[in-house]
Amino acid sequence: MNLRKGDLVEVIAGEDRGRRGKILRVKLTKDSGRYRVFVEGLNLAKKHQRARGTTKPGGIVDLPNSMDASNVALLCPKCGKRSRVRREPHEGRRVRICQKCDEIIDV
Repeated sequence: MNLRKGDLVEVIAGEDRGRRGKILRVKLTKDSGRYRVFVEGLNLAKKHQRARGTTKPGGIVDLPNSMDASNVALLCPKCGKRSRVRREPHEGRRVRICQKCDEIIDV
């Protein structure tokens, strides 16, 4: 799995194709064993929320919904392009490297 929480990604398939956002959460599904990602501001679902006292009013809330990890592509922080990732050892640990510009993605 080459995606992590906090990565900037671009959606490459689906209704939100072409839009960019930050990964909020990465989840592994038990039934199929596939990774799903929650992207900030994308693939939103409306939820009717009941009021919880005086501090949390009720109403319709937009919540990010998960999408399959294969529908997003990682954006390289150095070159800003969609890129595939390769992993190589660097200073005693494996790091992610952009295929296009050969820069290290991990900080």
